[in-house]
Amino acid sequence: MNRSMALGSAGALVTATLIAGAVAAPSASADSRHGQDREARGAAIAAARAASTGIDWQDCPADWGFAKPIQCGYVSVPLDYARPYGKQIKLALDRVVSTGTAQERQGALVYNPGGPGGSGMRFPTRVTNKNPLWTNVSKAYDFVGFDPRGVGHSAPISCEDPQEFVKAPKLDPVPDSEADKRAQRKLAREYADGCYERTGRAMLQQMTTPNTARDLDVIRAALGEKKLNYLGVSYGTYLGAVYGTLFPKHVRRMIVDSVVNPARENIWYEANLGQDVAFEGRWKDWQDWVAKNDAAFHLGTTRAAVQAKWLALRATAKKHPIGGVVGPAELLAFFQSAPYYDSSWVPVATVFSKYEAGDTQALVDAAAPDMSDTKGNITSENSNAVYTAVECTDAKWPTSWRKWDRDNTRLNAQYPFLTWSNAWMNLPCATWPVRQQSPVEVKTGKGLPTVLIVQSTRDAATPYQGAVELHRRFKGSRLITEKGAGSHGVTGLVNPCINNRVDAYLLTGAVNRADVTCAPHATPQP
Repeated sequence: MNRSMALGSAGALVTATLIAGAVAAPSASADSRHGQDREARGAAIAAARAASTGIDWQDCPADWGFAKPIQCGYVSVPLDYARPYGKQIKLALDRVVSTGTAQERQGALVYNPGGPGGSGMRFPTRVTNKNPLWTNVSKAYDFVGFDPRGVGHSAPISCEDPQEFVKAPKLDPVPDSEADKRAQRKLAREYADGCYERTGRAMLQQMTTPNTARDLDVIRAALGEKKLNYLGVSYGTYLGAVYGTLFPKHVRRMIVDSVVNPARENIWYEANLGQDVAFEGRWKDWQDWVAKNDAAFHLGTTRAAVQAKWLALRATAKKHPIGGVVGPAELLAFFQSAPYYDSSWVPVATVFSKYEAGDTQALVDAAAPDMSDTKGNITSENSNAVYTAVECTDAKWPTSWRKWDRDNTRLNAQYPFLTWSNAWMNLPCATWPVRQQSPVEVKTGKGLPTVLIVQSTRDAATPYQGAVELHRRFKGSRLITEKGAGSHGVTGLVNPCINNRVDAYLLTGAVNRADVTCAPHATPQP
């Protein structure tokens, strides 16, 4: 998760009968409940329609990049579930069928990697690339990925020209003056307006997590599955939490990995403030590791020495962007992958080390945009547009700049690595042009089975408390804690203590009698 959710359309229910006060308008809460009822009925209609239609699986289009035996198809869903017979949009899916016998097969396993704005379409390649972590599970399940609404091949949205979106160098995210803040506020307003202009009100209003959860249930039905098997990572955990709340009887197996705190008051403004604190901690973990491996990287033998070099690099890039294109914003975009993923520890440290040794081109190649990669730039812009649209529409955000300024100034004093960058990324939500909704109250509904929760204690993007909170809300769930680790997305890492339990749960439904704490996975080696 780089970082959703009321269930809307209630306003359409208040018709001309209200003229001259002839009929009392329903209360906001009653109106909201009525809207939710309409959307629940709409989701049931759409699922029944999809169950009868199924999916016409074909070879994937050549430019999608998925070779046989992966197959692709589409599922139609309502744009607005309150109007199930109205405008439909097509969602792209892909799959690779289970590799085991007919007796071993248990159905489809559907995946969401997070975002919001991430595509799950690479999920079947875990089977075709023979990823050993998934060998056992792939005997039992078809691996199914999809582009959520607004993403990729599923009615993609946009907020800005992609080439403009990636162009560098951008403004330094850390402001030096009130004028710098005014410039960033102007960019955020323009971005929000661009989302409205390029995407349109109708689509933008329906870019919510509850709608994506309803889409997920339509996908389940189209796959011919009575119940859903689901793996969600990062924001995909929040999608899973909302799905489990809206459709508790439709869940068969659910794993959520690296968990968004689903408390309504956390979605999404507070979630992003919490990230700022957690990223600072994981950034320091990486610096400690770099210092420990000074023989390989020559960046200093203490965290303070590594930080000093980082600040010097940042100051240099601010004064004279490296290669003319890598300023502080581009540096941060590259370096923040280290606190995100342990797999980035060595590559980021290597590029940093090369720069310090006089090789500036390695840093330019790593951190500068590739303006010739128009396809990749379209994907990047689309992903950011969906992230913004979902988080801004999902929940009400503060509109007072004084609050944003006060909160981020306070946090930046202690947690400067990500704070202002994160603030500007989310500030379009303060001037969002469509109605912002209210998050779903995530809870255990009748029929919800045991959900398996997996979380590391030092995760930067989704701090540990999120897993604890979802564990509390989903009664009977089990929590596997990877203690002392912090890489985002735990189920994709080699750690037998976790891998074996994931296999057992998906293959048999078995979980430990109590929660489990695992030692961390292996630390990267330079």
